Amino acid sequence: MSEKDADGAVKFRFRHTMLPVADMERAVDFYTRLLGMQVVRRRSQGGDGREIAYVGYGAEGTHPVLELIAGTGDEGKPWAGHFSIAVADLTALCATLEAEGVRFTRQLVAPQGGTNELVANIVDADGFEIELNQRKGGIYN
Repeated sequence: MSEKDADGAVKFRFRHTMLPVADMERAVDFYTRLLGMQVVRRRSQGGDGREIAYVGYGAEGTHPVLELIAGTGDEGKPWAGHFSIAVADLTALCATLEAEGVRFTRQLVAPQGGTNELVANIVDADGFEIELNQRKGGIYN
């Protein structure tokens, strides 16, 4: 049975974004050490050689997570999208990322209009683009 809201409509919630990664330990290190996520869960996918790690900013099921999968054969294939992470102090984070040699596709800027106070785009070790933003009025406004 599905959950429904007060109007009887079925409710939906974002669960995860899957990213194929070439090196699981390198990917987990990037997202945990540099972007402050925690490993929520790890598992192997039977005998097919796939390894899966879920990383995020809270418990899986209550917060969206990234599902990192190594051994899919999809490593290195083009991906045209990006995902976004809200950051409380983007200036400090960008300084840390620059010192770590992280590649920026957009340097830290203050865009005109919109809801973002500051924005920067980086690329992880597998080539996935990540938009980092600091929102006007606070991290989640």
